[in-house]
Amino acid sequence: MKKTTINSEDFRGLLSGLRQYSLTLALVLVIAGLTGCDEKNTREINLRERINDAELVMIEPEIEGGILRFGFDLRGSPDEDAMQYLPFLKYLEEATGLTFELRFMPKGNLIEDELGSGNIQFAALGVGSYLQAHAKYGVIPLVKGLNAEGRAEYQSVIFVTPDSPIRNIDELRGKRFAFGKRNSTQGHLIPQILLFEHGILLGDLSGVEFTGSHYNCVNAVVNGRFDAGGIQDILGRRLAEEGLIRIIYTSEYFPSSGIAANRDVPPEVIEKVKRALIDFKPAGAHAEDLYHWERTAMVNGFTEAQDKDYEILREWSIRLGMLEASTEKKTQ
Repeated sequence: MKKTTINSEDFRGLLSGLRQYSLTLALVLVIAGLTGCDEKNTREINLRERINDAELVMIEPEIEGGILRFGFDLRGSPDEDAMQYLPFLKYLEEATGLTFELRFMPKGNLIEDELGSGNIQFAALGVGSYLQAHAKYGVIPLVKGLNAEGRAEYQSVIFVTPDSPIRNIDELRGKRFAFGKRNSTQGHLIPQILLFEHGILLGDLSGVEFTGSHYNCVNAVVNGRFDAGGIQDILGRRLAEEGLIRIIYTSEYFPSSGIAANRDVPPEVIEKVKRALIDFKPAGAHAEDLYHWERTAMVNGFTEAQDKDYEILREWSIRLGMLEASTEKKTQ
């Protein structure tokens, strides 16, 4: 098998996680485009706890029959996300008797297309990505995440630097604004809803950029390239408590993201995985082997999801031009 050694701060520590968990997982990583960061000499906030300084050795796996590939929307740094999902997939293997493989998205590929076309069978994805995948491919929603209060909802926050003169959302007109991924719910859809509700269209901003992740969005604002940004609530509150950012607006609650399946996965497999997801107790019986699960949008596990749960965000997506109404009707 081909091996590539990467000397990058964003990837250190993952190898120790791969060794720690005896899970039969393989990582397909395409480096360019994973972090969305450029090579400029800019100040970076360490948004995660260090694991160790081991170099990451990435292995391109030989895909074997019977392996279920699990992908995810990149939310933080690649190694942080992987360290969270590896023990989670180990739980799924033990609970279902199935074999899972963790997949990163190649550069330029969208998770909704990877899931819908069957390149992966399951995915943890935001509502924006789910809506696209359901509209184009009819993917099946399984579960949605439960937050710290046990609610299947989450929020977005709009933030600035601690010393910014901007005090409220109405002052963002004419300013530079950073989003996360284009299909991100908490990093794009909800922040754009908030701007729209305050009479601010994208054309009213002096600059807009999709940075690729919540962490990239934070660094874009902290490094002064943008005046404000929109990110997920859990990360935003943690960074605000650490004095790294200042939150100027918090959204209302919207239906949370979750896990969906390709529609061609056998029904008995879908049911087995769905049951294991609902039985998952990250704050209880299964907490010991997890890595910083409290930083995810599924702090208390999952509850069953149905497509109708996302109708309000589907309507907003159509209204804001992120989803074609005619496309959505084809799968209804």
